[in-house]
Amino acid sequence: MSANRGWWAPPEGEDSVSEKLLRKTRESPLVPIGLGGCLLVAAYRIYRLKARGSTKMSIHLIHTRVAAQACAVGAIMLGAVYTMYRDYIKRTAQDTREK
Repeated sequence: MSANRGWWAPPEGEDSVSEKLLRKTRESPLVPIGLGGCLLVAAYRIYRLKARGSTKMSIHLIHTRVAAQACAVGAIMLGAVYTMYRDYIKRTAQDTREK
């Protein structure tokens, strides 16, 4: 690796990390949405940590984990439904129009 290429550069012919992330996001756009939902839930629950009242810390953390997992599973389910729609229903409609 030459000194003028910076601290790290991908080998020739390979994508950089940002290019790979953008490509993966275009392939499955609901993954970043699910991750963002998890982060938003976690940030909100951390913000509300002081106002939890008499609730135990462990219960608060369990509720935070469940809410974050619900966002991730919801995004996965939406992605699966969209993929099924795209692969089966839309393709079937196109096949019937071609015949």
